[in-house]
Amino acid sequence: MKAGQLAGRGAAAGTAADPGRRAGNWRHRAPAIVAAVCLLLSWQIIVDGFGIPTYIAPSPVEVLQVFAKEGEILWINFWPTLMEAAAGFALGNSIAVLLAVWFVHSQLAERAFYPIAVFVNTIPIIAIAPILVLMLGNGYAPKIVIAALICFFPTLVNMVRGLKSVSPQMLELMRVLSASDAEVLWKIRLQSSLPFLFAALKIASTTCVIGAIVGEWIGSNYGLGSLIIEATYNFRAPLLYATVILGAGMAVAAFTATTIIERRVLKWKPGNVI
Repeated sequence: MKAGQLAGRGAAAGTAADPGRRAGNWRHRAPAIVAAVCLLLSWQIIVDGFGIPTYIAPSPVEVLQVFAKEGEILWINFWPTLMEAAAGFALGNSIAVLLAVWFVHSQLAERAFYPIAVFVNTIPIIAIAPILVLMLGNGYAPKIVIAALICFFPTLVNMVRGLKSVSPQMLELMRVLSASDAEVLWKIRLQSSLPFLFAALKIASTTCVIGAIVGEWIGSNYGLGSLIIEATYNFRAPLLYATVILGAGMAVAAFTATTIIERRVLKWKPGNVI
């Protein structure tokens, strides 16, 4: 009987806590929502008040009308960009993780190839894009490679740092237990590197979208990047703004998904990790 009463009280407490939790979530999100609404209202008032031509700066209402009237064009170009960004995200981060593991186990490899990775990262991506188009053609391949390159270096740097963040005492304990390098990697190093990896993945989840769009600027007939160029040259400002907003929404959605996965996977995170 007492157990039943305790269970009932626990359920009641959980039910009572739900409205409080929802209220807390609303208070947490309210400032951003209010700021966004105020920004849109200010945008609309400035455009209408100063009589700014549509081809220079359309109003939010005109941009929304584009989503209603030309939504099919936007979605047709949305999917190629999403595919390129997702493929580049997977490719760039996978190579970065593999190289980081290699660098941690081979100081010679790190001294030899880490400076090359830094050098490649210093080259502007807009300068690499035409070279990749000449080498790989005008299909999906160069866009995927550009998206991979733009998110490769942050993951490499963070992953190397994470794999090396294991305490010397823990490594000494593993040596005492006669653990192999593979066991140290899987049971210690990878676990300690996850917070650093997810910090890099959150950056890469947005930059891969930028890489895909930049790649589409170079001689492509599809994708959000191509649509941006077409709208700019034809002074279709409402379509241009709608395309930019759609690309930004893709990046925000990718960042949010990565953050949700991080919260499910990690229950702790060092204070010096983003």
